[in-house]
Amino acid sequence: MDPKPSMTFIDKPVIPGDVILDVSAMMDQTIKLGGGLQQDHDTITVIKAGILRFSEPNKYWIESSHKRYIPTVGDTVLGIVVDKRADSFFVDIKGPMVAFLPVLAFEGGTRRNIPKYEVGALIYARIVNANTGMNPELSCMDASGKAAEFGLLKDGYMFESSTGLSRMLLSSPTCPVLEGLGKKLAFEIAVGLNGRVWVNAEHLSSIILVANAIMNSESLTPVQQKIMVERLLDRVN
Repeated sequence: MDPKPSMTFIDKPVIPGDVILDVSAMMDQTIKLGGGLQQDHDTITVIKAGILRFSEPNKYWIESSHKRYIPTVGDTVLGIVVDKRADSFFVDIKGPMVAFLPVLAFEGGTRRNIPKYEVGALIYARIVNANTGMNPELSCMDASGKAAEFGLLKDGYMFESSTGLSRMLLSSPTCPVLEGLGKKLAFEIAVGLNGRVWVNAEHLSSIILVANAIMNSESLTPVQQKIMVERLLDRVN
């Protein structure tokens, strides 16, 4: 059975209680649920109003423009260290509860090489545990145990956005605003699904331009995003 739900629901508004998928006939198939959905016996049900999204091969989530973030396993987030203990860093990820990052949750992590993160440090991490009523657990390793892009983010500029904008920036194919900027400017970007974006570049003017373009893009269509980026770039040429 094709795991994709009816096209009636994909990319359309849904509300709590809507049943978007019957998994009773899906033998030997694994699906991944993002925020806003839950499995109730043989059905996948909406628990948060928003837009139902689907990405190949098997991930579903509800996209909303809420600034409040609900932690979900597998999400990448930008967190701010708010406290440190002997065995963990406590990190603000804009969720209902502070997350914790074990001092060994780094590539090659041992008690002898614990990262020296100070309060206020900005880190890029992955959620590995997100049980209701418990502090989410973070890791600075990918699924294979490598550091990949995770860890401390130095310099640059971090700003907050809606969770919907964050998902747009991480969508595939690349959204027009990032595609257009990337053709003309050299910059680094890290996007957290918790509604935080970090940008860095050699010149401060580039950082400001990229950040402004991203913040202005949320309510624009793809065509409007492309036009907006072209106009911003024309001003600095």
